[in-house]
Amino acid sequence: MSRHPGERAKGTPGSLPGLGPLCLLSSPPLAPSGNWKQELPKFISPDQLPVEFGGTLTDPDGNPKCLTKINYGGQVPKSYYLHNQVKVQYEHTATVGRGSSLQVEFEILFPGCVLRWQFESERADIGFGVFLKTKQGQRQRVGEMTEVLPSQRYNAHLVPEDGSLTCLQAGVYVLRFDNTYSLIHAKKVSYTVEVLLPDRASQEKLQGLEATKPSPAQ
Repeated sequence: MSRHPGERAKGTPGSLPGLGPLCLLSSPPLAPSGNWKQELPKFISPDQLPVEFGGTLTDPDGNPKCLTKINYGGQVPKSYYLHNQVKVQYEHTATVGRGSSLQVEFEILFPGCVLRWQFESERADIGFGVFLKTKQGQRQRVGEMTEVLPSQRYNAHLVPEDGSLTCLQAGVYVLRFDNTYSLIHAKKVSYTVEVLLPDRASQEKLQGLEATKPSPAQ
């Protein structure tokens, strides 16, 4: 799961003696607001529960949080931000206006070709999906096209996104960057797309699939 830079890392609760990871304990009934420290000792032996959580357990130095046993997490160091370490040169850059989308078309002349893409956005996420046009030579709305790769939002402002698609049929494929959900902010998107010709193995596989299709009714 992507984490926004600077977001506090939750960490994994450590293992308390004889109990195993706290996250694996069966969930007790919800306690009334403010009374959870009084409720926890009913389900966990007080001598195995840190003072911080209502028990009597402390570190050897008396620390009530038991830092030697539990990882509380903390601020993620900027040196770990992957976005600052990955520098990619893209072929195209465009701005997707607020409440709008950008459609990039590629004509695939025969089945088995592979569409491969990589993209990133600036400052915020961006939607992305792949569609196949049902009418040639004219612009179509997304609802009029065949959905090939369902559109979803990607945190491409944190980590560059990449993917590929084997085109099972010829036609015009549309890579759609979606910003229709943003009513305030435009998004700057950088991307590279390439079309790879099918190798012999892919061609033979597609030919096999075509051979197994039932013949159309006469």
